Amino acid sequence: MSSVPAIDRVIDILEAFQANQRPMSLTDLAETVGIPKSTCHAIVNTLVARGYLYTLTRPRALYPTRRMFDVARDIAAKDPLIERATPVLERLRDATRETVILGKRQGDSVIYLQVIEGLHVIRYTSKPGEFKPLHSSSIGKALLGSLKEAEMREWLSTHELPAVTTHTLTNREALISDVLASRKLGYFVTRGENVGDVWAVAAFLTSHHESLAVAVAGPQHRLQDNIPEFARLLVASCGFLSRQLLRD
Repeated sequence: MSSVPAIDRVIDILEAFQANQRPMSLTDLAETVGIPKSTCHAIVNTLVARGYLYTLTRPRALYPTRRMFDVARDIAAKDPLIERATPVLERLRDATRETVILGKRQGDSVIYLQVIEGLHVIRYTSKPGEFKPLHSSSIGKALLGSLKEAEMREWLSTHELPAVTTHTLTNREALISDVLASRKLGYFVTRGENVGDVWAVAAFLTSHHESLAVAVAGPQHRLQDNIPEFARLLVASCGFLSRQLLRD
């Protein structure tokens, strides 16, 4: 998937503020993002003119206004999919006490659409908008499992399967066997294949010809003995969510 460099730079500037969490000078921004100062100046001037950045005189620096937050909040609040899905995901989180994730396929990766963090102090954490590999994440396996076998085999035959951890399944036939066996069970499991000490169980659902998947993820020491129970709760939640989405 191709990208637009100018948009990449705007996002890089906003993420630089997120990472540094302090006002930054034009020079700091340009160096952090790795772009010419003149280019950074043009982008910053546009953001200032649109009310997304404000300037400080001493020290001479810039910082985002609340406008970006308000725009993002208003957009997110009216996402029809997340609005319908979140109560179901929260109930699943409450039942398992582990982190619950909703994702879908975007290109050759999984994109997380919603993350409801677990209730334990030690828990798996992630953020909406993050990308994960199809072959090593539980949601990715579930989405591969949602494909027809011939389509899944064709995709796997044309893509590399890099080792994300020492437990990642990098052999195509081993991964295909795992996915097909999991499809018969109705749920898909990763055992430290994407994050070394994290296990996860996922299931897919289809709504309006769109495949989505939900995962329950947490530390190995809690997940390994609870997979069957979590899978039962997960599959029931996916069935309920599918019916909810079909009402639209």
